[in-house]
Amino acid sequence: MKQRLVIFASGSGSNAVNVVNYFSNNPKVEIVAVFCNVESAGVIPKMKELDIPVVVFNKAQFKDENYFLDLLHQYQPSLIALLGFLWKVPSYLVRTYPNKILNLHPALLPKFGGKGMYGHFVHEAVKEAGEFETGITIHWVNEHYDEGKTIAQYRCEVLPNDNASDIAFKIHQLEQKFVPTTIEQVLNKEL
Repeated sequence: MKQRLVIFASGSGSNAVNVVNYFSNNPKVEIVAVFCNVESAGVIPKMKELDIPVVVFNKAQFKDENYFLDLLHQYQPSLIALLGFLWKVPSYLVRTYPNKILNLHPALLPKFGGKGMYGHFVHEAVKEAGEFETGITIHWVNEHYDEGKTIAQYRCEVLPNDNASDIAFKIHQLEQKFVPTTIEQVLNKEL
Protein backbone atom coordinates (compact mmCIF):
# COMPACT_ATOMS: atom_id res chain seq x y z
CA MET A 1 0.00 0.00 0.00
CA LYS A 2 1.28 3.45 -0.92
CA GLN A 3 2.25 6.00 1.71
CA ARG A 4 0.05 9.08 1.28
CA LEU A 5 1.72 12.47 1.71
CA VAL A 6 -0.21 15.73 2.12
CA ILE A 7 1.77 18.97 1.85
CA PHE A 8 0.70 22.22 3.51
CA ALA A 9 2.14 25.37 1.89
CA SER A 10 1.50 29.12 1.94
CA GLY A 11 3.94 30.52 -0.60
CA SER A 12 5.71 30.01 -3.89
CA GLY A 13 5.87 26.25 -3.54
CA SER A 14 9.52 25.62 -4.49
CA ASN A 15 9.87 22.97 -1.77
CA ALA A 16 6.51 21.42 -2.62
CA VAL A 17 7.49 21.16 -6.31
CA ASN A 18 10.83 19.62 -5.33
CA VAL A 19 9.12 17.00 -3.14
CA VAL A 20 6.50 16.20 -5.80
CA ASN A 21 9.22 15.74 -8.44
CA TYR A 22 11.35 13.64 -6.09
CA PHE A 23 8.50 11.18 -5.43
CA SER A 24 7.01 11.26 -8.95
CA ASN A 25 8.34 7.81 -9.90
CA ASN A 26 8.32 6.28 -6.43
CA PRO A 27 5.91 3.32 -6.37
CA LYS A 28 5.62 3.51 -2.55
CA VAL A 29 4.73 7.20 -2.08
CA GLU A 30 1.95 9.33 -3.52
CA ILE A 31 1.48 13.08 -3.02
CA VAL A 32 -2.29 13.09 -2.62
CA ALA A 33 -2.93 16.82 -2.08
CA VAL A 34 -1.51 20.22 -1.30
CA PHE A 35 -3.43 22.24 1.27
CA CYS A 36 -2.97 26.00 0.90
CA ASN A 37 -4.21 28.87 3.05
CA VAL A 38 -3.44 31.69 0.57
CA GLU A 39 -5.71 31.99 -2.49
CA SER A 40 -3.03 33.79 -4.53
CA ALA A 41 -0.08 31.56 -3.51
CA GLY A 42 2.36 30.59 -6.24
CA VAL A 43 2.17 26.96 -5.14
CA ILE A 44 -1.39 26.61 -6.52
CA PRO A 45 -0.71 26.93 -10.28
CA LYS A 46 2.49 24.88 -9.89
CA MET A 47 0.57 21.99 -8.32
CA LYS A 48 -2.20 22.18 -10.90
CA GLU A 49 0.46 21.92 -13.60
CA LEU A 50 1.75 18.77 -11.87
CA ASP A 51 -1.79 17.32 -11.54
CA ILE A 52 -1.71 17.44 -7.74
CA PRO A 53 -5.07 18.29 -6.15
CA VAL A 54 -5.06 21.63 -4.30
CA VAL A 55 -7.34 22.38 -1.37
CA VAL A 56 -7.61 26.08 -0.50
CA PHE A 57 -8.97 26.94 2.94
CA ASN A 58 -9.39 29.98 5.16
CA LYS A 59 -8.76 30.66 8.85
CA ALA A 60 -12.34 29.94 9.92
CA GLN A 61 -12.31 26.57 8.12
CA PHE A 62 -8.91 25.72 9.66
CA LYS A 63 -10.20 26.46 13.17
CA ASP A 64 -13.37 24.41 12.59
CA GLU A 65 -12.30 20.99 13.82
CA ASN A 66 -15.15 18.99 12.29
CA TYR A 67 -15.01 20.73 8.93
CA PHE A 68 -11.24 20.55 8.57
CA LEU A 69 -10.81 16.98 9.79
CA ASP A 70 -13.54 15.84 7.40
CA LEU A 71 -11.70 17.61 4.58
CA LEU A 72 -8.30 16.15 5.49
CA HIS A 73 -9.58 12.63 6.20
CA GLN A 74 -10.71 12.38 2.56
CA TYR A 75 -7.01 12.19 1.63
CA GLN A 76 -6.06 9.65 4.34
CA PRO A 77 -2.57 11.08 4.93
CA SER A 78 0.19 8.82 6.20
CA LEU A 79 2.23 11.98 6.77
CA ILE A 80 1.64 15.73 6.58
CA ALA A 81 4.59 17.96 5.61
CA LEU A 82 4.46 21.68 6.38
CA LEU A 83 6.69 23.23 3.71
CA GLY A 84 6.51 26.99 4.05
CA PHE A 85 3.19 26.89 5.87
CA LEU A 86 2.85 29.92 8.12
CA TRP A 87 -0.13 29.27 10.40
CA LYS A 88 0.11 27.61 13.78
CA VAL A 89 -1.35 24.11 13.66
CA PRO A 90 -4.41 23.78 15.94
CA SER A 91 -4.23 21.37 18.87
CA TYR A 92 -6.97 19.14 17.43
CA LEU A 93 -4.82 18.45 14.37
CA VAL A 94 -1.75 17.60 16.47
CA ARG A 95 -3.89 15.24 18.60
CA THR A 96 -5.44 13.58 15.53
CA TYR A 97 -2.09 13.08 13.77
CA PRO A 98 0.50 12.55 16.53
CA ASN A 99 4.03 12.30 15.07
CA LYS A 100 2.54 12.48 11.58
CA ILE A 101 2.97 16.24 10.98
CA LEU A 102 6.45 17.51 10.26
CA ASN A 103 7.59 21.08 9.71
CA LEU A 104 10.49 22.60 7.82
CA HIS A 105 12.09 25.55 9.65
CA PRO A 106 14.83 27.69 8.02
CA ALA A 107 17.18 27.83 11.03
CA LEU A 108 18.85 25.56 13.56
CA LEU A 109 16.20 25.29 16.26
CA PRO A 110 15.89 26.10 19.11
CA LYS A 111 17.60 29.25 17.81
CA PHE A 112 15.52 31.66 15.70
CA GLY A 113 12.21 29.89 16.14
CA GLY A 114 8.80 30.90 17.38
CA LYS A 115 6.01 33.21 16.30
CA GLY A 116 7.00 35.59 13.53
CA MET A 117 10.23 33.74 12.76
CA TYR A 118 9.89 32.69 9.15
CA GLY A 119 11.49 33.47 5.79
CA HIS A 120 13.62 36.59 5.61
CA PHE A 121 12.92 37.44 9.28
CA VAL A 122 14.91 34.36 10.26
CA HIS A 123 17.79 35.12 7.88
CA GLU A 124 18.00 38.74 9.07
CA ALA A 125 18.03 37.59 12.71
CA VAL A 126 20.80 35.07 11.97
CA LYS A 127 22.89 37.83 10.34
CA GLU A 128 22.23 40.35 13.13
CA ALA A 129 23.23 37.78 15.76
CA GLY A 130 26.59 37.27 14.06
CA GLU A 131 26.12 33.53 13.69
CA PHE A 132 28.88 31.52 12.00
CA GLU A 133 26.49 28.80 10.89
CA THR A 134 22.82 28.29 10.24
CA GLY A 135 20.75 25.64 8.53
CA ILE A 136 17.39 23.94 8.43
CA THR A 137 15.50 21.93 11.00
CA ILE A 138 12.88 19.34 10.18
CA HIS A 139 10.85 18.62 13.30
CA TRP A 140 7.62 17.10 14.53
CA VAL A 141 4.82 19.58 15.10
CA ASN A 142 3.37 20.01 18.58
CA GLU A 143 1.07 22.67 20.06
CA HIS A 144 3.84 25.30 20.18
CA TYR A 145 5.64 27.11 17.35
CA ASP A 146 8.89 25.34 16.45
CA GLU A 147 9.14 23.35 19.69
CA GLY A 148 8.43 19.81 18.49
CA LYS A 149 11.08 17.08 18.61
CA THR A 150 13.83 17.49 16.02
CA ILE A 151 13.91 14.87 13.27
CA ALA A 152 16.98 16.19 11.41
CA GLN A 153 19.14 19.29 11.02
CA TYR A 154 21.39 20.27 8.13
CA ARG A 155 23.97 23.05 8.44
CA CYS A 156 25.74 25.61 6.32
CA GLU A 157 28.39 28.23 7.02
CA VAL A 158 27.55 31.90 7.41
CA LEU A 159 30.45 33.97 6.10
CA PRO A 160 31.19 37.42 7.59
CA ASN A 161 30.25 39.18 4.34
CA ASP A 162 27.00 37.19 3.81
CA ASN A 163 23.82 39.26 3.85
CA ALA A 164 20.29 37.95 4.51
CA SER A 165 19.83 37.16 0.79
CA ASP A 166 23.05 35.12 0.73
CA ILE A 167 21.85 33.21 3.78
CA ALA A 168 18.44 32.64 2.16
CA PHE A 169 20.15 31.21 -0.93
CA LYS A 170 22.21 28.78 1.19
CA ILE A 171 19.10 27.71 3.13
CA HIS A 172 17.21 27.13 -0.11
CA GLN A 173 20.03 24.88 -1.35
CA LEU A 174 19.85 22.83 1.86
CA GLU A 175 16.07 22.56 1.55
CA GLN A 176 16.22 21.40 -2.06
CA LYS A 177 18.87 18.80 -1.23
CA PHE A 178 17.61 17.41 2.07
CA VAL A 179 13.84 17.90 2.46
CA PRO A 180 12.71 15.15 0.04
CA THR A 181 15.22 12.59 1.32
CA THR A 182 14.34 13.34 4.95
CA ILE A 183 10.62 12.91 4.22
CA GLU A 184 11.45 9.60 2.53
CA GLN A 185 13.44 8.45 5.57
CA VAL A 186 10.55 9.41 7.87
CA LEU A 187 8.09 7.49 5.69
CA ASN A 188 10.44 4.49 5.74
CA LYS A 189 10.70 4.81 9.54
CA GLU A 190 14.46 5.34 9.25
CA LEU A 191 14.23 8.62 11.19
